[in-house]
Amino acid sequence: MEKKQVIALNPDPLAPYAIAPGWRVGDLLFLSGQAAIDEAGDIIGTDDFDQQVAQVFVNIDRVLAAGGSSRDKIVKVTIYLTDMANFPQIVEARKRYFSEPYPADTIVEVKALAIPGLMVEIDVIATV
Repeated sequence: MEKKQVIALNPDPLAPYAIAPGWRVGDLLFLSGQAAIDEAGDIIGTDDFDQQVAQVFVNIDRVLAAGGSSRDKIVKVTIYLTDMANFPQIVEARKRYFSEPYPADTIVEVKALAIPGLMVEIDVIATV
């Protein structure tokens, strides 16, 4: 059986929602969806999609580091958008936050995210 371990953060903005930031299973990390929520649990970039994306990647980097990995080891992302009109900005964000070879990707539009005001959420799978 593969060894599994929760990825812990301090402070953990997801703790009030009973969500682990992520799990390490063997040499893989599975991160919970990361949104534009800072360490104090406040929404960043209300009505500013690009600012929200920037905060999402700050959060992704933080959880990856806590799990012993980094953004260049991401192999898969799933992106949830509340408005597919932001798709061109996501394409630009991929170019800004990743380099070739780009991770595998799934993108979907959702009616809403967990907290009103959030426009994007990204979960990732990475190697260690």
